[in-house]
This record gives sequence, structure tokens and C-alpha cells, in this order.
Amino acid sequence: MLSRLIAYIKESKREMVKVNWPTRRETFISTAIVIGISLGVAAFLGALDVFFQFLLRTFVL
Repeated sequence: MLSRLIAYIKESKREMVKVNWPTRRETFISTAIVIGISLGVAAFLGALDVFFQFLLRTFVL
């Protein structure tokens, strides 16, 4: 059991060396895109919420 765990850790370490890690700039750009899209979706959903509240207050109440 212990030997399998040690083998797994060694293989994982070897595979991590092969990973093509993004540069600092690529990470920053990707993060900015995700934050921007998240803010855009939040604004869109917020606007829909306000619109539907307006419709409910106008026609239901």
C-alpha cells in the first residue's frame, strides 16, 4: 500500500514537469477576461431582475 502511494507521488512529480504552465501575462489576461465576463453576466441578470420586478409591480400589484 505504501509503495503504491510513493509510486503515485513520484509519477505525479514527473508529470508536473511536463505541464505547459501559463506565463504571468497569460494568467493575468485570462483572469481579467473571467472577471469581466462575470461582471457582464451579473449586470445582465441584475437588469433582468429589475425589469421583471417592474413588470410584476405594474401588472400584478
